[in-house]
Formats: sequence, structure tokens, C-alpha cells
Amino acid sequence: YRLIFFYLYFKYCGMFNSARRLFRSPLSRNFSSLLGANGKKKTTMLKEMIKSNELEFIMEAHNGMSAKIVEETGFKGIWGSGLSISAGMGVRDSNEASYTQVLETLEFMSDATKIPILLDGDTGYGNYNNARRLVRKLEQRGIAGVCLEDKLFPKQNSLLADGRQTLAPVDEFALKIKACRDHQTDPDFVIVARVEAFIAGWGLDEALKRAEAYKEAGADAILMHSKMRDHSEIESFVKAWDNKLPVVIVPTKYYTTPTDTFRDWKVSLVIWANHNMRAACQAMRDTSKAIFDAQSLEPVEKKITPVDDIFKLQDMPELKAADNKYLPQQQVLSMRRLA
Repeated sequence: YRLIFFYLYFKYCGMFNSARRLFRSPLSRNFSSLLGANGKKKTTMLKEMIKSNELEFIMEAHNGMSAKIVEETGFKGIWGSGLSISAGMGVRDSNEASYTQVLETLEFMSDATKIPILLDGDTGYGNYNNARRLVRKLEQRGIAGVCLEDKLFPKQNSLLADGRQTLAPVDEFALKIKACRDHQTDPDFVIVARVEAFIAGWGLDEALKRAEAYKEAGADAILMHSKMRDHSEIESFVKAWDNKLPVVIVPTKYYTTPTDTFRDWKVSLVIWANHNMRAACQAMRDTSKAIFDAQSLEPVEKKITPVDDIFKLQDMPELKAADNKYLPQQQVLSMRRLA
């Protein structure tokens, strides 16, 4: 009977459900994944956040479920973290995950949510040609924007101790930004230029020179990065920059700086960059160790998320309703009796 049940389920339920998901693929996508809950395009929502007079925040996610949780919490946008997405695959944040693998993850994240996603696009996975193709593929999947950094491919994570931080020539990266701008199809798609001058130890003058070049090339905002434990580098930049273009920051290292300080500086967007992945890593270690030590589930069951909550995040009620709508009722009743 169990074999008959699974045969019927995969033959009929799997058939219609797989088919309707197929027709939501990038090559035949409807507009549902491009639009937010308010009916606006996700790209427009992100651009409005970047240009807002208020300080805005986006939170890291690395797969469909974490993206759903970020949205559920109340955040207005998602940071598709390169570190977290690669860590979720068990590889290093050095472009070891291919851009097609990243795109597949982003597609699940976009389908699961109605808020905009800004991708940590590293260097664009190559030169200007790779970067402009990336933009086109992101647009097809309903991703609202990309942040590109002015290092050479393959990159290393900016916070890596003694990491190799080789910057691209200014004109080369500026032309990469221009190529992306020229080839985007949605005028509201957001391109953020990430300046790594402080990360490479090149100082304020170099940071300002690069930010100016990328502004002229068509960037929507400048992400100024620093790995110092105090905010002195970022403060020196925002005061000298004088808000010529919206400024995005990532206070992972200078996390003790009060958020109101960022408001005083007129920063546009703060990215909480990797904290869901780090939190998940600790939680999985604690849970695995507790089960290993006890050889039992009893110590953890009341501390972890109920299975029904996972079903809710997966939107299982929608599938149940779809079964009743799209499967012949006799087959639905037969499967329920067998179950």
C-alpha cells in the first residue's frame, strides 16, 4: 500500500506541481517574482531605500528559508551575502562557487519573498563581460540589485586575516560599472560600487578617487568598506565625500558604533552582513553536540523550531489547497486513505 501511495503521489501531485514550478523558471517567468507585496517592482523598492532620507537596513540571508525569515522579521530588504552563500555550500569565499550556483540559490530566495534582494556580487565573476551578463541574469530572477567590488577576480574575503587584496585599476572597474549600467534592462535595477581602498591599506585619498570615478561611471551608491575595529576610516570618508552619492556601510567590525552615529553621517543603508549564517552555525554545533553527547533527542526537542513551523515557512498550506484544486478528487481521496 505504501508503494502504491508514493506511486500515485509522485505521478499526479509531482506532475502538476513540478510543471507549474517549471513555468516560473527564468526563461518563462511571470512577473510575480519581480514584484513586492505592495505591487511595486522589487528594483524600485530597493532604489527608494537607497535614495531615502532615512537610514535603512538590510539583513543577510543565504537560502530560501533564511530569506523568508528575514522578511518575516520585518526587514525591508535582503543582503545576498557572498560569504554566507558560499559557506552554505561548504566552499570558501574566493569565487569557488560558480555564478550559476549562486544564481540558483538566489532564484529560490527571490521566489520565497516579496522584498528586494541586493546581491553581494563580488567582482562580477570576471571582467566587464561577465559582470554585464550577471546583471541580465539577476534581472531575470527578480533580484533588485548587485554590489560589485573593485578587486581582481578571483577575490578573497575582505575580512580575512593577511588576505590577498589586489585592487583593479580604477578605469577598468569604472568601465565595468558602465558596462553593467548600459546593459541593464530595468532602469531601477541598483548597482552599488564597493570601494576596497581601505581594505587594501591605500588610504582616504585613494578611496575618494575611486568613489568619484565610480559615481561618474553610473553607480547608484558607494559601499565604503573597512575592517578596522573602530569607525575612523568610514567617518573620514563620509565627511570628505559630503553625500555626493548615497553611502552604504557594513559595520561588521566596528559594530560597537552607535547606529545614531550612522544617521548623523547621513549614511543611506546599513548591511548586517553575515549574522544569520554565523548564528545558524553556532546553533547547529550546539544541537549536534547535545544529541551526540546524550544519544537522545530529549535535551534539544523543546529548544528547536517545531516541524510545523518549517512546514509554514515552506508554504505547505498552499500546496494542500493546490492539491484540492488541480488533482482529480478521487485521486486525492485515494492518497489520503492510503496515507
